[in-house]
Amino acid sequence: MRRAEAIALVKEHVKSDAIFKHMLATEAIMRELALHFGEDEGLWGMAGLLHDLDFEMTKAQFERHGMVAADILKDRVPDAVIRAIASHNCDNTGVKPESRMEKALIVSDSLSGLLVACALVMPSRRLQEVKVEGVEKKFRSKDFARSVSRERILICEEFGLSKEVFFEMALRALQRIGDQLGL
Repeated sequence: MRRAEAIALVKEHVKSDAIFKHMLATEAIMRELALHFGEDEGLWGMAGLLHDLDFEMTKAQFERHGMVAADILKDRVPDAVIRAIASHNCDNTGVKPESRMEKALIVSDSLSGLLVACALVMPSRRLQEVKVEGVEKKFRSKDFARSVSRERILICEEFGLSKEVFFEMALRALQRIGDQLGL
């Protein structure tokens, strides 16, 4: 599936602009991680872009989140993408993340939310104003962006990245697409 096809599919299934932008943000972080590790940027980006394809459909049955997307994407994307999407909701789907890409999707999904929250509290509401040191401080503050799982972000250490390096990489990725995110 080409990116344009994936975007069309997302727009067909995702009506919320906020969720769409979250999916773009997760894609950007996944691409940055793929480049860092010498992995397939398109494949990793596709996992990030499509990971919440079924979010609106599964709100009432969150245990199905990721699995409905897997059904929609069957025979459209590589199995590695489908498995990453199913495993990003591992607490509910039972699909344990094993590969670096699967773990990267979990951390990218969570960190994108923290970075957006960091931008939204800046006077300019722009990602360009966010600094890694500020992200680290907000990460330590349990009252900031409470819905963001710090434990999920720390999974980055399981595949060889310190949280500080990951924050820097992810922030750089989101700053590149800040205009698309409205930040």
